[in-house]
Amino acid sequence: MKIVAIASKGGHWVELLRLRKSFEQHEVVYLSTIDDLRNTVAGYKFYSVEDSSRWNKLRVLTSFISIWRIIFTEKPDVIISTGAAPGLLGMLAGRISGAKTIWIDSIANVDGLSLSGRLANYFVDKVYTQWPELSNSKIDYAGNILL
Repeated sequence: MKIVAIASKGGHWVELLRLRKSFEQHEVVYLSTIDDLRNTVAGYKFYSVEDSSRWNKLRVLTSFISIWRIIFTEKPDVIISTGAAPGLLGMLAGRISGAKTIWIDSIANVDGLSLSGRLANYFVDKVYTQWPELSNSKIDYAGNILL
């Protein structure tokens, strides 16, 4: 199985890296917003794309186009993200391309899902929260990834 794992820099990337053991039996391609993060996944294919947010619509569009090209080229079976905007854009590109999509909302979102997580909840195959009290019929809790 081929997995594209996407996260923006910082805590989202740290959480994604905590999932690496889950990916060991699969081909994994990593994608993030800073090229220097390539060093943290040495030996794996890595792409960097421009970071984007809801405050810069043009950058969101250019980032989506870059992510779409990567997804189209790599043809993953599964796309997984721990956030934020690039992960959401990857989920959208994955959904369009027919890949299975999994969103894991950040542990930092204690009181509710992030904006990206709430949006992802409308179209991804599976959404996970890291807080049991935030789970419901559409959002699953299966533990947290920082312990």
